Amino acid sequence: MAITLIQTHQKEVLFPGPKYGIVLDAGSSRTTIYVYQWPAEKANNTGVVSQTFKCNVKGSGISNYAKNPQDAPKAFEDCMQKVKGHIPVHLHESTCVYLGATAGMRLLRLQNETAANEVLESIENYFESQPFDFRDAQIISGQEEGIYGWITANYLMGNFLEKSLWHMWVHPSGKETTGALDLGGASTQISFTAEEKVGLNTSDIMKVTLYGYEYTLYTHSFQCYGQNEAEKRFLATLVQDYTTETTFTNPCYPQNYTTTFTEAQVFGSLCTENLRPERYNPNNIITFEGTGDPSLCREKVAFLFNFSACRDHEACSFDGVYQPRVKGSFVAFAGFYYTANAFNLSGSFSLHTFNLSTWNFCSKNWNQLPLLLPRFDEQYARSYCFSAHYIYHLLLSGYKFTEESWPQIHFKKEVGNSSIAWSLGYMLSLTNQIPAESPLIRLPIEPSAFVGTLAFFAAVAMLCLTYLVYLCVLSRNQRRSQHALDNMVDSE
Repeated sequence: MAITLIQTHQKEVLFPGPKYGIVLDAGSSRTTIYVYQWPAEKANNTGVVSQTFKCNVKGSGISNYAKNPQDAPKAFEDCMQKVKGHIPVHLHESTCVYLGATAGMRLLRLQNETAANEVLESIENYFESQPFDFRDAQIISGQEEGIYGWITANYLMGNFLEKSLWHMWVHPSGKETTGALDLGGASTQISFTAEEKVGLNTSDIMKVTLYGYEYTLYTHSFQCYGQNEAEKRFLATLVQDYTTETTFTNPCYPQNYTTTFTEAQVFGSLCTENLRPERYNPNNIITFEGTGDPSLCREKVAFLFNFSACRDHEACSFDGVYQPRVKGSFVAFAGFYYTANAFNLSGSFSLHTFNLSTWNFCSKNWNQLPLLLPRFDEQYARSYCFSAHYIYHLLLSGYKFTEESWPQIHFKKEVGNSSIAWSLGYMLSLTNQIPAESPLIRLPIEPSAFVGTLAFFAAVAMLCLTYLVYLCVLSRNQRRSQHALDNMVDSE
């Protein structure tokens, strides 16, 4: 007979409830506010984070407020009111807020560091009047933007964690990670896991540890190669002889489309500063007329890249930048997705399909575009043709994808209800710095009662054992007595 008594310390676990975090993605063209939620207890020191709310701030990016920095945070107000309604009031004070500014502010800091600091200071002052725990407003590096985008893509696709049959978060066995392609307004990033044999003698190769696992990651950010800045550079190259002409043709603009820009709009950026005409006047007007010529557009867009700098080195993308050979699947988001979506393309498709869609769209008359696009906006509609040819050169001639590997690129905006953006990866990283509250453990019985119960059962066990010994002795004596009686009967 055996009695076992075990006091379990996780019989009933009462978690403190969810925690929230707010990330402001301050991009070059606009700011997006994300609300994330995760349980206070964390798996392998990284919280399980999910997106619960998203709000696009009206207006342009914060870098456009260089001349009036005090106005930068005013545009946040409408979205912040909505955010307050999505987070329980009693959790407002414990909800951390982070603002990460990307390439637009990186360029502004290079051009006018004082103005960049004033914009950030204005935002910090704004959040001091908010009920949340504002932690930081910072300009993140291009490399950080690339890494966080890669983390987001793989997290959402379940490449880091998955739920087991027992509803536990575990690392998926044998699952490969996916590369990340991000096309913003002022920069573009490529990130993917590199072969283990790749040397670490370049700043673009990093060791990233997440959920207890280490990854060797290649990531590079190309400043001035985002959609908007690249198009400004393209427009600048079209201005051949500004001293005698003020109207120029643009093969990437649709037929019968004409638009005007000030010189400041084209040449005012740090990315086009070296292309300014000798008699630069920020107020002068430049006119562009579209010709809708996809072949010429593709030919001219190629000159935005310096492919010769690689000198036929295989491990090189463009501008002499080192890059290992791309491998495996990739997710292309942000500008990549929006351009493909304008052609009614998404997910995975062939290069042939992409080219056919590009040629078909770029050959259309301006008046036909409202019928082709699900949402018509002049600023975007006029630029889709340029963006498509730009993406073609960036992915094939730049990153060295091929016709065979192109279908490995998946053009996506989100997974489930979560957007693919660097902000989620940022939040995942920041949760390592947010202390996880210990769960409230309610034991089945109090420790003192447990000791008493254990002593009681031990005493019962001893009594039972003593009683068993007594029964054994008694039985043996009875057998001896019966045996003696039987012998006496036989002798008579």
